[in-house]
Amino acid sequence: MTDPILADSSRSAATDSTFARASALPRRLGMWSAVAVLVGSTIGSGIFRSPAGIADKLPGPLPLLAIWLTGGLFALCGALTLAEVAGVFPRTGGVYVFIRETWGRLPAFLFGWSELVIIRAAALGAISTTFSEYLVRVLGHDPRVEPYSRYVHYIAAVAILLTATFNYVGIKWGSLVQNVTTLAKTGALLLLIILALVIGLPQTGGHFTPAVPPGSFAFGRFGLALVSVLWVYDGWADVSFVGGEVKDPEKNLPRVLILGTLIIITLYLLANLAYLAVLPVEEIRHSKLVAADVADRLMGTAGVAFVSIAVMISTFGTLNGSVMTGSRVLFAMAADGLLFKPIAKVDRKFHTPGVAIWLGATLGGVFVLAGTFEQLADTFVTAIVPFYALAVGAVFILRRRPGYQPPFRVPGYPVVPAIFIVATILLLGNAIIDPASRIATLAVIGVILLGIPIFFLTKTRRAADDS
Repeated sequence: MTDPILADSSRSAATDSTFARASALPRRLGMWSAVAVLVGSTIGSGIFRSPAGIADKLPGPLPLLAIWLTGGLFALCGALTLAEVAGVFPRTGGVYVFIRETWGRLPAFLFGWSELVIIRAAALGAISTTFSEYLVRVLGHDPRVEPYSRYVHYIAAVAILLTATFNYVGIKWGSLVQNVTTLAKTGALLLLIILALVIGLPQTGGHFTPAVPPGSFAFGRFGLALVSVLWVYDGWADVSFVGGEVKDPEKNLPRVLILGTLIIITLYLLANLAYLAVLPVEEIRHSKLVAADVADRLMGTAGVAFVSIAVMISTFGTLNGSVMTGSRVLFAMAADGLLFKPIAKVDRKFHTPGVAIWLGATLGGVFVLAGTFEQLADTFVTAIVPFYALAVGAVFILRRRPGYQPPFRVPGYPVVPAIFIVATILLLGNAIIDPASRIATLAVIGVILLGIPIFFLTKTRRAADDS
């Protein structure tokens, strides 16, 4: 029988050696391609679909703009902090790596477990649903009525599998799709903003008053609206998942995180100003396809077609980026010995984590067949923000380590990371207290905590196999 102490030490060294291979994917992403991953992963379905739900909770121009600014500042605090952490650990797996190297294997396993069973599948489902809805609309049908509402789920599942194929055949193909769709979606969104402010605003005078109508603001609803806003902003951390494939990562990753997040904040604020320039808040809150309705007012039927195609390009690019980045988390987790070893396999021909890509895509297809956009988006945010807080909190542990010399230091330390963490706690607390979201929030947290006994069961099995 092997000595338990020696066996444990041997397993730890072997695991660390295996885990180090997760950074061995070829570094083929330049700075601007990485910015395209971040922007492309972020600008997707949310800015074209979520304003209705957000305006329904905060039906006033000032509260509406304030929640978008708050979400942007929240994301910026996180991005500034992860810029420091990512510069120290520029490895494939991103947030998973940051948590593992600072908080330990159990919290890292819980993140990977959540990515596997909730986070990535919910994200892929929500993004592909919007792509599918706009495709159905371009074809001249209403995606809200049968049988087209049912077709939406099938088309969305096919879209997930298609983007998985692009990423499987190589990151060059995946990043090419990402670059093209990011340019297209950013250009289309900018064009819509310009037309709304140049043509729509002079005609309507804008719909910015009264700034705070009676009943348009409450702290509880502000917190629930922030959940929806954070779905739209999510993607600012995704580029860290492919950190092992970014060229000159110590220099480029901080730049990409900060520059990409600032681009997103600017575009989102301008987009909401453009929506308010054309439509009153009351119409926005009842408009599930707000960008299409704005284009209809500005350009008629041709405008609706233009925006629908732009949204399809946008969401397809986001779907592609989400498949690309999410698969790297599963890859890194398997390389760390916390998932089945074949998931860490790199395809010999295409040099991509093929098994991880297809696993994530398959689960996303299952989720999209079973859930609605709202259910999937809220589930995603609730599941991922606690782990973002852990990743941001890693900076406090790293700063206490002797000889710590990061290539970039977060400005405003320790206030900036503390703001992010406190905001996360308040956000989740509000979601638990509010009756409208309590059951769903507790269910997501329960699934995450279910990973604890699974971790120890798999740990026991691995110990038995190695003894």
